[in-house]
Amino acid sequence: MNVMGIIFTNDATVGELTNKRTMASIPFGGRYRHVDFALSNLCYAGVRHVGIISRHNYQSLMNHIGDGEEWGLELEEGGLEFLTPFAQSAKHTYRGKLESLSTAMDFLTYGDEDELVVMIDSAVLSNIDLTKVLAAHKESGKDITVVTKAGICNGEKLIDLAIKLDDQGEVTDMLVDYAAAQDYLASMDIFVLNKKWLVESTKEMIARDKFHMDRDLVMGGWQRGKVSVNVYQFDGVAMYNESVEEYFDNSLSLIKRDVRENLFHGSHPVYTKVRDRVPTYYGEECDIENCLVADGCMLEGEAEDSVLFRQVTIAKGAEVEKCVIMNDSMIGEGAQLKYVILDKNVTVTPGAKLIGTKKNPIIVKRGETV
Repeated sequence: MNVMGIIFTNDATVGELTNKRTMASIPFGGRYRHVDFALSNLCYAGVRHVGIISRHNYQSLMNHIGDGEEWGLELEEGGLEFLTPFAQSAKHTYRGKLESLSTAMDFLTYGDEDELVVMIDSAVLSNIDLTKVLAAHKESGKDITVVTKAGICNGEKLIDLAIKLDDQGEVTDMLVDYAAAQDYLASMDIFVLNKKWLVESTKEMIARDKFHMDRDLVMGGWQRGKVSVNVYQFDGVAMYNESVEEYFDNSLSLIKRDVRENLFHGSHPVYTKVRDRVPTYYGEECDIENCLVADGCMLEGEAEDSVLFRQVTIAKGAEVEKCVIMNDSMIGEGAQLKYVILDKNVTVTPGAKLIGTKKNPIIVKRGETV
């Protein structure tokens, strides 16, 4: 089965974490980036032609992916391609996925027009077997397959695309950008379509001044009876990192073994850029309890219920609780941190005290000293 992959990197923002990087390059889980999950899912499904569409702040993403070797991709035509930056509208505002697709027509029309296309966003993380999704799409005979997750809609969280099904699994209602009730399924922003159909539909939508994938193509087409929609329900762990609070909660949930194993070792491994480091050093007086710890750390203080990325230093007398500490950050002697996210290369001076809350963790930007 010939399949092309498209990864969108900029369709959401997470506070200061996306100030100078794309959503796809946000660090997660001690050693990974968001994009690792999309690339690994595509790699496992045998997809070897992948385009990455980004609008801005994509330098760190390109540095992380490199030539794509870790995912079995080649950085050349027919392998991995960075489609950056895509042309924006005259008003320089982003109007939706369809607009970005319309500027990537050279990539879309490369190869067999009967290929399938898998489109993945970078804000929802999962370890999903896309071969099953592709098979379900082919069997359905419908225009588009939307991958969904139950239990996300709660009447409070805004959902990009919410879908309601009847007892036979057929779509009865759709809602876009709405806090849908619990009986709706939330889109995971993974779509499967036929390439020829996608190209023709995108051109028509743009000609009609329509740019929104969820609202204009999927829901609008379904409402007009022009687009048939198949729904694939995913039963594994799906992490929606669409806000600082969600990113923080999902990061700390990795401390739970069952969550961690489902996300990182579900149907396949999650690959990332290889960075060999020495093992983590645990000092004689350190107290590390219920933490996810990467390699290369120097731990002499205390840490509890936290995620520590590579080469984090916690000095003697420092106390870290319910925190996400990214690469190469240093926490000085006697410092106290609770409900804090330290971006990369942050220095916390001795004796400093940073106390946030579960719903509003403190974020210290990359490279800062506090």
